[in-house]
Amino acid sequence: MINRELIRIKIVQLTYAYYQNGNKLMDSAEKELLFSLSKAYDLYNYLLELIVAVTQEERNRVEVATKKAEREGQPMPSQKFAYNKFAVQLEENKMLQEFAETQKQSWANSVEFVRGLCNQIEQSQAYADYMADTDDSYEADREIWRKIYRQLIQENEALDQLLEEQSLYWNDDKEVVDTFVLKTIKRFDPKNKAKQELLPEYKDLEDKDFAVKLFRSTILNADQYQRYMSETSRNWDFSRLAYMDVVIMQIAIAEMLTFPNIPISVTINEYVDLAKLYSTPKSGGYINGMLDSIARYLVSTGKLMKTIEDRPQRRQAPRRPMTPRLNRAQAALEEGEVLRSRYAAQAEEQAEQNDEERED
Repeated sequence: MINRELIRIKIVQLTYAYYQNGNKLMDSAEKELLFSLSKAYDLYNYLLELIVAVTQEERNRVEVATKKAEREGQPMPSQKFAYNKFAVQLEENKMLQEFAETQKQSWANSVEFVRGLCNQIEQSQAYADYMADTDDSYEADREIWRKIYRQLIQENEALDQLLEEQSLYWNDDKEVVDTFVLKTIKRFDPKNKAKQELLPEYKDLEDKDFAVKLFRSTILNADQYQRYMSETSRNWDFSRLAYMDVVIMQIAIAEMLTFPNIPISVTINEYVDLAKLYSTPKSGGYINGMLDSIARYLVSTGKLMKTIEDRPQRRQAPRRPMTPRLNRAQAALEEGEVLRSRYAAQAEEQAEQNDEERED
């Protein structure tokens, strides 16, 4: 489940935090990275558990409504949503049950939120259409939950706030994790019953190794990578450089040099997107130009054995607006705290000296 997009996001955050933290212990930082990634997998399971919690609340409501109908001689309430076939299968899922028992996480302490979400669901058009439809197939039951998740859970500020209160590690994770929850819903097959497999924490060991190697290379070779920035920055104004830009370019250079199978264009595009997300408004264009220059320099000097291919403009998927809660780096930048790299300071000092020499 943990893919390279999420890994890159975490490494940007953890690298920034590493340099802001006085205790620069590599082993501790690496453990923090892996723990942060594991929390993303916890969130994936926790959001699946939310579907179960809603189903159980709906079942309680049906039970109460049934007793009332029996007392008053009224028609019995529909059990269609409360016993939704997909949700029942998810509730019985062995992997999800094992997670709940191991992690001791449940929605029992967030009953008011669950009830509020049930109210939203019951008031939605998707729910009304589902309840009115005579189709009682498993596919219809699975599809209603995909619709509910996309419409009422994926974009839910109250849920975002609740998750933030429960774990600071979940600040930036939900947008990526949501896509995996939807993928999981789509993959569910009634034939698998309780043994339906959920997504694994890592697709394979290669992705976990990618995280560790990229982070270590970023930190351990920092001076060398920053020299490459300095040597190729003659045509760029370093006074415009935010500290987050230095961090992002440092990680991008590490990826270019450490992973021969990842094309240069893929690396640059990924970190340009991250710059747009985490740094200043102009950082995307600036980092795009800088990384292109650095890549060409590394190839021309034989330090990077890759080819530089054309990079067609790609359409970037829309993201939710960022909020100050996301992380220390984003908050600092939104408050106008633009930190300069040591090379930026050197460039400014050199410019001042040149001005003084011209005045003399």
